[in-house]
Amino acid sequence: MGNPNLAATTPHDQNHNMPEWTPRNTTRARTLRREATPAERTLWEHLSRGQCGAKFSRQMPLGPYFADFLCRSLRLVVECDGFSHDLEPEKDARRDGSMQAEGYTVLRFANEDVLHNTEGVVQMIRQEVERLKSKT
Repeated sequence: MGNPNLAATTPHDQNHNMPEWTPRNTTRARTLRREATPAERTLWEHLSRGQCGAKFSRQMPLGPYFADFLCRSLRLVVECDGFSHDLEPEKDARRDGSMQAEGYTVLRFANEDVLHNTEGVVQMIRQEVERLKSKT
C-alpha cells in the first residue's frame, strides 16, 4: 500500500510550506561588474579568491539593492562610494538600514580612500572579517 503519510499529502500541500523563489537580476549584476569603477576593480584584486580570509562576491543582489562586495557567510557588505554618494547621503542611510535589518554589517569606503590608501582599507576589512569570524 505504501506510506499512509505520503498518501494523505497532496502536491499542493507540499509546495505550500516551501519558501517562494524569486529570480535574481543577474543581467543587472553582470552589467555592474562589467562597468566597475577603478576603486571597485582595485578592491576586488584584494577581496577575490579569499585573500581577506573570507569568500566575497561582486555586485550581488541583496533585497532591492546590489552590494558592491558581499560575504554571505559572515553577512558582511563592503561598499565603495564615489562622488554621487556625497550628494544624497540619505539614500545610503536607507540602504544601510535595510541591509542591517537583514543582519548584515556594512562597511563603506570612499573611492579616494580605496585608490590612495588601499592597504589601510584592506586591513580594516580583514579586521572586520576576523571580528565576525570570532563571533561564529
